[in-house]
Amino acid sequence: MSDDAEHWKRNLYVCLFGSFTNVTAMTVLLPFLPMYVEQLGVQGHAAIVQWSGIAYGISYLGAGVLAPVWGRFADLYGRKLILMRASLAMAICMSLIGMAQNIEQLVVLRLLAGLLGGYASGAVVLVATTTPKAHSGWALGTLSTGVMAGTLLGPLLGGALPSLMGLRATFFLCGGVIFLAFLGTCFLIREDRAPVAKGTRRVTQGAWAMIPDRRPVVAMLMTAMLLMLANMSIEPIITVYVGQLLPAGGDVVFTAGLVMGASAIGSILAAPRLGRLADRIGHWNVIVMCLTGCGVLLIPQAFITTGWELIGLRFLMGISLAGLLPAIGATIRHSVPQGAAGTILGYNTSAQYAGQVLGPLAGGFVGGHIGMRAVFLATSLIMFGGALYNWLAGRQVAKSVAEGVADR
Repeated sequence: MSDDAEHWKRNLYVCLFGSFTNVTAMTVLLPFLPMYVEQLGVQGHAAIVQWSGIAYGISYLGAGVLAPVWGRFADLYGRKLILMRASLAMAICMSLIGMAQNIEQLVVLRLLAGLLGGYASGAVVLVATTTPKAHSGWALGTLSTGVMAGTLLGPLLGGALPSLMGLRATFFLCGGVIFLAFLGTCFLIREDRAPVAKGTRRVTQGAWAMIPDRRPVVAMLMTAMLLMLANMSIEPIITVYVGQLLPAGGDVVFTAGLVMGASAIGSILAAPRLGRLADRIGHWNVIVMCLTGCGVLLIPQAFITTGWELIGLRFLMGISLAGLLPAIGATIRHSVPQGAAGTILGYNTSAQYAGQVLGPLAGGFVGGHIGMRAVFLATSLIMFGGALYNWLAGRQVAKSVAEGVADR
């Protein structure tokens, strides 16, 4: 048995810790970012809001642009090496952010964190390629819990740590914890592979040319983008929508936070279980089931009358969403050869970031010009359309596989 097979669980848990710490560090500054921007010399409410948005979003722009590039490097030179680079770069960037002297330095460092980081997406590549295929759905589902937990816990820590230790010290603490993830990656992860020699077919041949049937990959990239678009389209209107549901004097911000957190908690609880289910009944089936479930759950969200109803429905929707990203990653892994996995999973990350950018834009436009209830209904149609597309694509791929077996 190869070292990959012997040590895949340890690889998974190290990647889980690394992904959690890196995502937590990327989101920890959300609650106090405007305060830090003001501390760096920006004056005026409009300017503070604008620079805060730029500083936060530019990391994800950089990460989305370079994800396929780092994926290709992982195919050529090893996935562990890419994770070591990403964790060390993030540890340095987070520490330097705590020493920024002006807003320009903050923006540049956030951009570098996005360009040079990407631990979570790199961890998906390593886990997907070193885990036995029979367990890939469960492993990727477990890994996604670290990402979602970091997304949920980061803002909570960001609301508590600055008052305890100061704004700048919070960044130093994040950098130190990520450095621990770097050490764990260096000494605990095992990857049994040799770098690809120059001049070999794997180097000279493009990743797309190595894929025998590209239909599953195209379907998964489209689904990843639509998933994040549908999920993020609700974010710009949540607080305003909650304000319409609550009676006068209700705590809108607190309730909106519960609404946003409910989806993440549902996903954290369900992701490993749905990943294991996908390993048993097939990843295409789970994708269609989860997309359909999300579409159904979005409809009543347009007609609720209380904040608690919205919290409950978003929790259930989080459970449905939890099965999608692990199943998408596992389907890609099963559909591409080893030498192209990193590159294609990198494109998958870029597709998700594209959805994260387009979703809030679309949701804000529809909510502002048509109405907030229309956002839920339009998003529901997108999910139903994605379910139908995946059902048809899955049947076509299964038919081609059956015909290929019959021809042998």
